[in-house]
Amino acid sequence: GQSFTCTPTHVWDGDGPIWCAEGPHIRISGIAAREMDGTCRTNQPCPPATALQARDRLVALFGGPRGTIPTGHVIVSAPAMHCRSEGSAGGSRTAAWCTLASGADLSCAMVRTGTVLRWDRYWKNHRCR
Repeated sequence: GQSFTCTPTHVWDGDGPIWCAEGPHIRISGIAAREMDGTCRTNQPCPPATALQARDRLVALFGGPRGTIPTGHVIVSAPAMHCRSEGSAGGSRTAAWCTLASGADLSCAMVRTGTVLRWDRYWKNHRCR
């Protein structure tokens, strides 16, 4: 996949999209979170945590909330991440594996929060450090 930089500016839910200052909207690869209406999509893992719990843990990884915008997206201000695209995730989103500025793998960090589940169909051979 193509490598790119993403400086996170907004978060919708626990698996994205994450809006990047550079333009892309990222769907975090390899994980599944509940939808904001509390449901889980058919044929995807359904974590016990609420969508708000997952979103708030993702926001915390980006340094905490800086406010919201009328669409409901949470504003964040975080250092740039290095990402590798896995291709389209529907709409204007790209599925991507990202590494936080700290060196932590974003997908692995979210699984460790217990608010999202690993989605084996997309996780493939990804390894957490």
